[in-house]
Amino acid sequence: MTRQAPLPAAVFKAYDIRGTVPGQLNAEFAHQLGLALAQRARAEGVGTLVVGYDGRLSSPELAQGLQNGLMQGGIDTLDLGMVPTPVVYFAAYTQHTGSGVAITGSHNPPDYNGFKMMMDGKTLYGADIQKLAQIMAAPEPVDAIAPGTRRELDLLDAYVEHIRSTITLARPMKIAIDCGNGVGGAVAARLFRALGCEVDELYCEVDGRFPNHHPDPADPHNLEDLIRHVKESGCELGLAFDGDADRLGVVTPSGEIIWPDRQLILYAQDVLQRQPGSTIIFDVKCSRHVARAIKQAGGKPLMWQTGHSMIKAKLAETGAPLAGEMSGHIFFKERWFGFDDGLYAGARLLEILSAHDRPWTVLEALPKDISTPEIKLEMQEGQPHALIARLQEEGQFPSATNISTIDGVRAEYADGFGLARASNTTPVIVLRFEGDTAEDLERIMDEFRQALTALAPDIVLPF
Repeated sequence: MTRQAPLPAAVFKAYDIRGTVPGQLNAEFAHQLGLALAQRARAEGVGTLVVGYDGRLSSPELAQGLQNGLMQGGIDTLDLGMVPTPVVYFAAYTQHTGSGVAITGSHNPPDYNGFKMMMDGKTLYGADIQKLAQIMAAPEPVDAIAPGTRRELDLLDAYVEHIRSTITLARPMKIAIDCGNGVGGAVAARLFRALGCEVDELYCEVDGRFPNHHPDPADPHNLEDLIRHVKESGCELGLAFDGDADRLGVVTPSGEIIWPDRQLILYAQDVLQRQPGSTIIFDVKCSRHVARAIKQAGGKPLMWQTGHSMIKAKLAETGAPLAGEMSGHIFFKERWFGFDDGLYAGARLLEILSAHDRPWTVLEALPKDISTPEIKLEMQEGQPHALIARLQEEGQFPSATNISTIDGVRAEYADGFGLARASNTTPVIVLRFEGDTAEDLERIMDEFRQALTALAPDIVLPF
């Protein structure tokens, strides 16, 4: 019997499985994961999983390995081929499996890949992913199990038509889209043209080497080409998508970036017109203006932990019609299925803005303070969570009006907020600050400096 190589523990993240190819993730790993998912599926009475993959060079091989493991474990697969991650979720709902795997490295560098998984309608995260690692290390024998079958399924036309049939623009719009050579390029232009838009395409050829810029709209540098094009072309708006198209970036003709927490205000105002009094969920990294705007629009703001899996679970638990996080994951339950979908979020945004002759003015009028981008304090593995745990217990924030510890430490002030939380994907502490004025911002940052250095005197802070 062949001895199984030890599993790379570092790839089992809080929200998904992610690592480098082929050192950590390869066809053999994917096969073992398929067997483990099959074991869980059998236990839950799930007979079929949908599988789709992004445009990375390693994705087809991982998809094949995963499906071989699933089928060996007695589970049928619906093979979607190369599709955006939201199309995998769309298939899980419309094909009534509630279960599927998106093979994607999201916005990570080209030598990364990963697996986002759902089973019986629930996203697998946290303890579920650690349990999969345990099963992979010691799987049940499958020799006596009848193997599953694989069926190819092309759902891109159905996905586009479903959105087209439920989204109505008040007028045609001229937009630019930048897919960063990610898998969103396989469908984005088709979708927005189907909605009646004139579409200028930037980097919509799927290329897993990402030759033009990194497919991550959370980094302003990756939006520079889109901003330039929108300024010069007469487009009303620019939309950017990350590597697997589950996140959305937005820019205006003046070059202003409309960060996702400000976008969420617009979506919330729209949804609350039809579902007054509803709960709207946002993550701890979002501006104070999100909660204020939700209240003003007649909704109930609920701040929650960062992470698409955590937000999705809270959405299901509360029955909220809408959720969003600063990273760009937006979850519409009202008129959609409740999963994060950058392409669908873009369509909803255009639906709102098409009622205005100068749509960029609507976006630029959304409230904003002076704020920092995400600041990352790099540390050794294990250190961030330990320091944040101490900060939650011992940290001193003398001028704060309220402290939330649902995800790190978020200190609220009369004139701003500060956040320090441990990333669940890399060994860093993520910090973010917002203030009414530059002076307010600096004072809040200084209070966090003092709180952190009081606990870790040798720490070198990047702010």
